[in-house]
Amino acid sequence: MVSTIGGPSTVAAAAAVAGAAGAATTITTTDATQLFINTTLDSCALKYEEFVIPTTVPYCNWTWDSILCWPPTPANLTIRQRCPPAHGIDTSKFAERRCSAEGQWEGKPGSPSNLHGWTNYTPCYSPEVIQLFRKLYAGGSDDEANDKIDIAERTRTLETVGFSLSLVALIISLIIFCKFRGLRNNRTRIHKNLFVAMVIQVVIRLTLYIDQAIIRSGGKKFGNESSRQGIDNTPFLCEASYVLLEYARTCMFMWMFIEGLYLHNVVTVTVFQGRFPHTLYAIVGWGGPVVLTVIWAITTAQYIRQQKCWWGYNLTPYYWILEGPRLAVVVLNFIFLLNIIRVLIVKLRQSHTSDVEQVRKAVRAAVVLVPLLGITNILNMTQAPLDKTALEFAIWSYVTHFLTSFQGFFIALLYCFLNGEVRTALMKSISVYLSLRGHHDWAVRRQSLFSAGYPTVPVNEAPPNAAGDTNRNTNRNAASNNLLASANNHTANGGMAGSNANGFRCGWFSRCFLVQKHTNNPSAPEPAPPESVVFDISD
Repeated sequence: MVSTIGGPSTVAAAAAVAGAAGAATTITTTDATQLFINTTLDSCALKYEEFVIPTTVPYCNWTWDSILCWPPTPANLTIRQRCPPAHGIDTSKFAERRCSAEGQWEGKPGSPSNLHGWTNYTPCYSPEVIQLFRKLYAGGSDDEANDKIDIAERTRTLETVGFSLSLVALIISLIIFCKFRGLRNNRTRIHKNLFVAMVIQVVIRLTLYIDQAIIRSGGKKFGNESSRQGIDNTPFLCEASYVLLEYARTCMFMWMFIEGLYLHNVVTVTVFQGRFPHTLYAIVGWGGPVVLTVIWAITTAQYIRQQKCWWGYNLTPYYWILEGPRLAVVVLNFIFLLNIIRVLIVKLRQSHTSDVEQVRKAVRAAVVLVPLLGITNILNMTQAPLDKTALEFAIWSYVTHFLTSFQGFFIALLYCFLNGEVRTALMKSISVYLSLRGHHDWAVRRQSLFSAGYPTVPVNEAPPNAAGDTNRNTNRNAASNNLLASANNHTANGGMAGSNANGFRCGWFSRCFLVQKHTNNPSAPEPAPPESVVFDISD
């Protein structure tokens, strides 16, 4: 007796598929193409209660394998039925059972026979799913495979906690960036787009996880997951949810690429220094993923349209239509990170900083930039070590999903909550609020060591002409001579963030993302030297 994915016993289904995948079977003919899925043994018994078994030839009696109801079958005959709709199952294929010459249902090859026999559901699964089960049971031990499944279930709990914290942190960060006008500039506009993409992804993931948990709990209570209706077993809605999820995830990677490109250009080169290319960034960050997702969705729908909710779509080779560009983003951002660290080390050597201090600053800069650039996602793009020991799989699973689910929380923590300009703006707002209520002795505290984890002061944009380029290069050279001062003082343009932080409100969503034009006000503070971004990060 076997089950199948989505049925009462996933473990039994995995064992049955993996064991049968390599077994040779001799199949004759006879198709019973009429689908009759039963949720109870009584319904199967009712169907054949009036059937009289002939005495001329041996017959296998009717049986119910917990998924399909199989009719009485003559000896030496293989009977087939269409595969039931479930995760990882192709409903255009057939499951099969064989009645032996003695009139008994045949058991699983290599296993002791039993009264009810064995249903071969192996043909129902796609090649990718069969390969997955083969890896799961590569050790040959059911106990070890069960341990891996338990690890995967506990990992889902870890993911739920991580995504929930990330969602709260990202939403609060977006509110802060939109609330205070002094924080609206080029870098925070990129941050806000990245945060929005991450929020969309997290909301969809949590919705799907909760829906699956509800359906699973209903299946355990009533014996079948189809007893409760939800996103996971609603045609078109389920597929649409995963398409939107993959789109949001691709947008997240694209905005991480824009984060890396912008920071790299600010620190090392003068590309796009004259005018902030917000339109180009928006096209790349939001428009590019549309093209990739549409191509992937159409291809996937053609390849696995018969499978319920496109289960296992990430195991198909077509998934690399999305995963390939994401991997390219991670590789490019890693190159950007190496070059940024190189600039940092060169400047530190020019200032005759000790070797220990150089290493400390370089490590801190790398640690701060790694989550923003999405480099930790490289672990999630590698294949799960299902064919390894349970310990190796547990280490990979916990580390990978911890970094993935808590990524939004870490980014919001480093680039919003621990950012000095953000904290100054908040403190000034609190100071004004308390002063209006009589607490005139309340003072704003100094910035923290994370005062410019990614400076958020407005950037004065010069017109893209030759004179502007000359002045900008002159400023960059002059700024390089004062890098250590800005690195040690932690106060590069620190006062600007809170100067306009009092009493401003974000009237509409678009106001938080529009490009702000900066006037040539002589009293406006000078922008932070590009290289000081790296030094402030490492301090």
